[in-house]
Amino acid sequence: MRRYVLMMAALLVLQGSAYAQQVIRLSTTTSTENSGLLAYLLPAFEAKANAKVQVISVGTGKALELAKNGDVDVTLVHARAAEDKFVAEGWGVDRRDVMYNDFIVVGPSGDQAEIRGSRDVLAAFRKLAGSTSKFVSRGDNSGTDIMEKSYWKQAGTQPAGARYVSAGLGMGEVLNMAAELQAYTLTDRATYGAYQAKTGLVVAVEGDPKMFNPYGIIAVNPARHPGVNYKGAKQLIVWITSPEGQAKIAAFKPVGQQLFFPSAKSDSGGCIVHTRTFERDHGAGPCSP
Repeated sequence: MRRYVLMMAALLVLQGSAYAQQVIRLSTTTSTENSGLLAYLLPAFEAKANAKVQVISVGTGKALELAKNGDVDVTLVHARAAEDKFVAEGWGVDRRDVMYNDFIVVGPSGDQAEIRGSRDVLAAFRKLAGSTSKFVSRGDNSGTDIMEKSYWKQAGTQPAGARYVSAGLGMGEVLNMAAELQAYTLTDRATYGAYQAKTGLVVAVEGDPKMFNPYGIIAVNPARHPGVNYKGAKQLIVWITSPEGQAKIAAFKPVGQQLFFPSAKSDSGGCIVHTRTFERDHGAGPCSP
């Protein structure tokens, strides 16, 4: 009898190990978290993969740094030049396109800088620099921050002194700050959609092709960090770029508006799932013919 009990106990331990929930550590941008996208997406993947995804939401620069250090297994970010550099240096593998949206400039409804309705981001930035309005920058080396800095550089100017506020904060907090200061800021459309009602900020500039905002997912290279959960990272990459994952991204409409547009490519090179809404309203995207 005692032998039978021991055998059953050992069997239960083995079964428990076989079905133990794996942990996948994901570093990602504040936009995927603040918008509610990950809370919407991940439960379906976790149920299918018997996994728990631990999300660390920071700016793209920090997200890639965590991946470079082997502190996460996979990263989902939106700064293509930095992503390509990360892969080229051997820190990441299996990069895939996931989705895209766009950047927009938002500001107070009074529009003191008189840039509302513009589709030329550089012209709008020059006008902002010459106005008395304040501009709140992320100041955190995020994908949004990198893009904003590039716009000022291309515009050849920047707001002077106290009119340029470097917050060092995530996108949601910056939107709240811009609302309090009656200032302008650059934001991704998804986070703005989640914060629009509480901030009262309005879209001032949109539709410039320079404001295109693609997202990619990358596994941490197990050759550099043998302890990472590469198998789990790969499972997440395959799922989020699959027809199921891409369809769920397209269906995410928390404010009645599509905030992210799937862009994963099939083996034949075409987009797996795609809607034309973004192109119709904002110009061509990566899945346009």
